[in-house]
Amino acid sequence: MAIAAVAALLPLHLGCSDAAPRWPANSLRAHPRRGGIRGRRRSPPCAANSLHPSGNPRAHHHDPAPKAPGGDVGGGRGLNGGATAKPDHAPPSQRRRASRDVEEEAWGLLRESVVSYCGSPVGTIAACDPNDASPLNYDQVFIRDFVPSGIAFLLKGEHEIVRNFILHTLQLQSWEKTIDCHSPGQGLMPASFKVRVIPLDGGDDGATEEVLDPDFGEAAIGRVAPVDSGLWWIILLRAYGKCSGDLSFHERVDVQTGIKLILKLCLADGFDMFPTLLVTDGSCMMDRRMGIHGHPLEIQALFYSALLSAREMLTPEDGSADLIRALNSRLMALSFHIREYYWLEKRKLNEIYRYKTEEYSYDAVNKFNIYPDQIPPWLVEWIPLKGGYFIGNLQPAHMDFRFFSLGNFWSIVSSLATADQSHAILDLVEAKWSDLVAEMPMKICYPALEDQEWKFITGSDPKNTPWSYHNGGSWPTLLWQLTVACIKMNRPEIAARAVEVAESRISTDKWPEYYDTKRGRFIGKQARLFQTWSIAGFLVAKLLLENPEKSRILWNNEDEEILNALSLMTGPSSPKRKRGRKTYIV
Repeated sequence: MAIAAVAALLPLHLGCSDAAPRWPANSLRAHPRRGGIRGRRRSPPCAANSLHPSGNPRAHHHDPAPKAPGGDVGGGRGLNGGATAKPDHAPPSQRRRASRDVEEEAWGLLRESVVSYCGSPVGTIAACDPNDASPLNYDQVFIRDFVPSGIAFLLKGEHEIVRNFILHTLQLQSWEKTIDCHSPGQGLMPASFKVRVIPLDGGDDGATEEVLDPDFGEAAIGRVAPVDSGLWWIILLRAYGKCSGDLSFHERVDVQTGIKLILKLCLADGFDMFPTLLVTDGSCMMDRRMGIHGHPLEIQALFYSALLSAREMLTPEDGSADLIRALNSRLMALSFHIREYYWLEKRKLNEIYRYKTEEYSYDAVNKFNIYPDQIPPWLVEWIPLKGGYFIGNLQPAHMDFRFFSLGNFWSIVSSLATADQSHAILDLVEAKWSDLVAEMPMKICYPALEDQEWKFITGSDPKNTPWSYHNGGSWPTLLWQLTVACIKMNRPEIAARAVEVAESRISTDKWPEYYDTKRGRFIGKQARLFQTWSIAGFLVAKLLLENPEKSRILWNNEDEEILNALSLMTGPSSPKRKRGRKTYIV
């Protein structure tokens, strides 16, 4: 309650720098009807600023690299049976020039997507397709979608937009949120926000004002909860401090309060028996019904990364001691749980295949009572001899054996995976290149739900048909997470190869949101074009491959204390192996 009280009373200084704000201090106030943030203006605003030198970056679409005759891009075979792009016989200078043209176009489009509020940049809209007559909420600034945009700007030395984004979303966090008479936790970050222009109260001269109008899920399709928003916010906050060098920014009272509110929401006691976060379907990048309710890997990897990042930024004070103790305890438990129970490779799969069931014992091998018949036929042939991955979800009597790219890549980035597990994940990507990358990186999950499974799990969702959208679609934005993971493990050639595949066609295809079909051959049937995080994800991947050291702003190093504790917990004298002793579970 003390934190909530502080949040309600603290004034937020939302200027572009530590100097005086660029608009009057009293120009921000709660909107009496919408609960948003207001900023007075006397002229109609432009939500998206066109900063491209020519004013029309879409006019520069081109075929960035001549394709070799005789087939589609990516139709060949590479090492380990993987697909490769067709060889490009153009001179190296021509290929470099084509690559530069694609990057310049991407930067023009990214800058065009920038949203301003009261004269200052505050984010990027989800998509900027001029031919989209019904943008739905794609004209809003999404927390998760802005992260690659923010990273791209940080890597370019343009820090202001990220600072403004962090502070404005921080203020939105403190607003009262009510959905059907229920108020979710105060630490909840919005899924998105929109800059709206409304007539000025009492004005008769045509004057207008801008309002920040947040969506906490109450308007979202399916009313899904934005669980990952707060986790991404903490990760971006840390990256901002490391890249800008403004480490004192983390120490601001309002920023510290925002971090604590998110942590208190995530670390709240509940009925769950496991250290993983329990969430509903649709609470992360897969924001539609896809059978990921429970303890999805993506949320756990982001949760672990956010906990480590928050621990770095929390200032030592009396009020933080209990929170830091709870945070450390959860980190250790979460690390053990994911590494021990989510990991799958051929040996582990064979072990599950031989599981005995209905074990009632402290020393049970099959702790979650997984029935061997749950092993899907595709997995028996698909699992490589070399390589492994974290499964998508784990609950009593249920394992989701699908491969989820974002959760596995961020497990590497956050050091939730061990070094051996991290290399094994990348080994699997190489071994299954034709399935996970093929003609456009990167499959959001593999394989797709089909037939009766698709009907029962998705509710016959017409957008998530097999090998489309979240159901096995290929998402170019995942390039940047793959790149960070590969650079961290000193294997950048894997990411470079994927970037080359994407670069061969993504500009010609007008930067789609996602691709359909098993090999990512077609632009998605409902994909928005000029999707901002496809553009930003490509740019971040290119920037990091050029300057690998800069990826350190995103990854977390292995925590030595956690490592030592885990070695004790898994040793032969571990208390978890003894009957009657309490285990690590928080």
